[in-house]
Amino acid sequence: MSDINLDELVKIYLTIRSEREKLELQDRELKNDLDIIAQQMLIKCNEANATSIKTNEGTVVKKLSERFTLSDRSSFDAFVREHDAIELYEARIHQGNFKEFISERGDEGLPPGVNVMREFTIVVRKPSSD
Repeated sequence: MSDINLDELVKIYLTIRSEREKLELQDRELKNDLDIIAQQMLIKCNEANATSIKTNEGTVVKKLSERFTLSDRSSFDAFVREHDAIELYEARIHQGNFKEFISERGDEGLPPGVNVMREFTIVVRKPSSD
């Protein structure tokens, strides 16, 4: 592919990106369809007062999922300190906030224990319709 000129590479890139966008839209529609069907199956489980129902096509299992969110960060922080329960936190760096923090303190370098990986990427824009 190295012998193709840049105009052709950009054209191919934009074509592929456009096809991927169509697939993403189709995928979102299919996920929505699955959600609607899953809700109907949940109704069937509730009507049968069952946690699972075996059918000829497969087994439907009603599962409880839990996700925890904070309504009061400072109260939770105090609770964690009081119970010495640091393991209740998930450790990761907020990329946007950290980038801003570093840009304000650029001459100080990175804090201890932090690495940075940088790589160049390509962004392709459609021609403007002027």
